[in-house]
Amino acid sequence: MKIYSVLKMGEYHTNHCEDHLYYGEIGNDKIICAIMDGCTMSIESYFASTLIGKILRKVSKEKGYKELLGHEQHIQTIEEHLKDMLFEMFKDLKLIKNQLMLDIKELLTTLIILVYDKKQNEGIVLIIGDGLVSINGKIKEYDQDNKPDYLGFHLNKDFDAWYSTQNQKIFFTNLYDVSIATDGIFTFENINLVKTEETINVIDFLVNDKSNSNREEMLNIKIKKLENGFGLKPTDDFSMIRIMSNFSDSAE
Repeated sequence: MKIYSVLKMGEYHTNHCEDHLYYGEIGNDKIICAIMDGCTMSIESYFASTLIGKILRKVSKEKGYKELLGHEQHIQTIEEHLKDMLFEMFKDLKLIKNQLMLDIKELLTTLIILVYDKKQNEGIVLIIGDGLVSINGKIKEYDQDNKPDYLGFHLNKDFDAWYSTQNQKIFFTNLYDVSIATDGIFTFENINLVKTEETINVIDFLVNDKSNSNREEMLNIKIKKLENGFGLKPTDDFSMIRIMSNFSDSAE
């Protein structure tokens, strides 16, 4: 199994990339992947997306240590694993908000989070906001008309009540090619003038094409090919994680 990632500032953004991503392991059997997209109209939106990534890294490591020491509570389903991680994330986020006296407008970010159990061969994706998820070739787009339901809006709510309203979930088994991406994947435009008669489907190229899958920088290579070969760049910030279990060894 290989995990690839790319993070790129949008062509129309000048100061900061408001996206962030994180992936890692939870103990020996589970992996977590997450992408965040800060709200452009909020305050220092890159901070919120980065903060969520750092908190998820902390929670993942803590859960891994607990499993190693045998202190982790018995959780049966993949969704219970996800819910438990989100609960800890909310708890830490509330604590940091109070300690730093942060305004809600400083904590507005979307989140697409994936948890996969390699031993049980099952996974779940929760989508909070806009973006794209591709599960073994089946693509699902999420568009909330530029009004995503940002995490920061719900910090003062009861967690269980909030979680019960989350219906943008995908359950899957037999992972062989899965991608999650922020809505920057929909914003590729012809920015550079490149002489070519070829056309390319950006989304299909990024989530389905297996060229260069033998290289860790596969997605960055694809971004360069879109830019140099077709003049295409994302105008909005773009982050993506792709997981492949049966990858091609082709170099082209």
